[in-house]
Amino acid sequence: MVIYRSKFLKSETYKRNIKANRIIITEFGTMAYPDPCKNIFSRTFTHLRNIIPDFTDNNLINIIRYGQDYYASSEINYMNQIDPTTLETVGRINYRNHIALNLATAHPHYDNEGNTYNMGTAIQGFGLPKYVIFRVPVDAKDKENKVPALKKVEKVCSIPMRSSLFPSYFHSFGMTENFIVFVEQPFKLDIIKLGTAYFRGDNWGNCLKFDKDDITLFHIINRKTGKEVSTRYHADALVVFHHINAYEEDDNLVFDLITYTDGHLYEMFYIRNVVQDAENFVQENKNSSRPICQRFVVPLNVHKESPRGVNLVTLSDTSAQAILQEDGSVYCQPDTVFEGLELPGINYNFNTMKYRYFYGSRVEWSPHPNKIAKIDIVTREHLEWQQDKCYPSEPVFVASPGAVEEDDGVILSSVISLEPDVAPFLLVLDAKNFKEIARATIPTSVHIDLHGLFIPADVLQPTRDDDQGRR
Repeated sequence: MVIYRSKFLKSETYKRNIKANRIIITEFGTMAYPDPCKNIFSRTFTHLRNIIPDFTDNNLINIIRYGQDYYASSEINYMNQIDPTTLETVGRINYRNHIALNLATAHPHYDNEGNTYNMGTAIQGFGLPKYVIFRVPVDAKDKENKVPALKKVEKVCSIPMRSSLFPSYFHSFGMTENFIVFVEQPFKLDIIKLGTAYFRGDNWGNCLKFDKDDITLFHIINRKTGKEVSTRYHADALVVFHHINAYEEDDNLVFDLITYTDGHLYEMFYIRNVVQDAENFVQENKNSSRPICQRFVVPLNVHKESPRGVNLVTLSDTSAQAILQEDGSVYCQPDTVFEGLELPGINYNFNTMKYRYFYGSRVEWSPHPNKIAKIDIVTREHLEWQQDKCYPSEPVFVASPGAVEEDDGVILSSVISLEPDVAPFLLVLDAKNFKEIARATIPTSVHIDLHGLFIPADVLQPTRDDDQGRR
């Protein structure tokens, strides 16, 4: 049996926009302006309020679990707690009330015990600008006293920024058994532009810039001590949004990324571009960077006597290189695993471990990706699923009960179609061969999906119309 339920997130932004019957809170790519019908005093007050941006809480990127609390999240200081069974909005929470952060990722990691690791940026009002890594224990929930899980947040470490005026943008990070991997990339937030965006009539997205002449730094931080590995690892300029996985092997740390050679990705999602026909869209974006799945390897045992100018990577199953320079830094060159895939996911039971498979949406410069794929890192082969005029969401892997093999499980994806006679449906594929097992038609409108979180049935509280707690 499949039950479908969806609700609008009742954020403060949503409620204020509904009440005003227009957009009054600025979003990442949309500026809000004073109501032209208001008098001069009201309009001036609105301008003054936007000297410090009134950040939206329209949390549309992902679902995060902290302790036993579930939150709709984006990349700002606000999250909205939701009931994972009813999907009701419980209430808004502010990171700043618990840890000194202005921004935080919507892509945390969970260790084997269920503790949550995440990282964010402290830009203003909290001393020198820095990146912050933090941890929320799995047992942080205090239901009796109605204390949020974030009340027990623990700071793991902070990392100084290379530039206070141009902090690196980051969307996710990597984690191994012993280390956190943070990529400080030359895709940067211009703080001066951000501070003046409202008065210039510019949106926050346009305050990001890519410096193609800069380098990319890899910070490797010990999860237990909070100390950063002293070796300076760097690579050529790149842009990364999503990490795939990371693990340690024979004194090497391996981390896989979806990389770009420019920062144009977000520009493609403006409405003016998405509404174009496919041919025009492809023509305008054909020179932009495609997503490339790349493997980087950094040696963890670099010392003064290590040989200069030779590859220090000791693994035989990758062509990635790490070359010690005369100044003691290590220059890293990646191994290209696959081209044309985004929104990667894995069997999360293999997170922080050596793995073989990952899944994602194929990107072939169509306005709407219409294929999902399984990538075999060992053979460099891939499998695809597609259906004519159908658009599947990011694939989610769910392991079979008691599974031992990495790809023993199913792939879930919600699929929509532009054809009026094709109803949206939930697709279930065999993760081994990508053959369809089942589909469940949904007799209602469904939007194009982004990220999400699979929650096992035994975690959810049963409801009257769903006495098995299935989702």
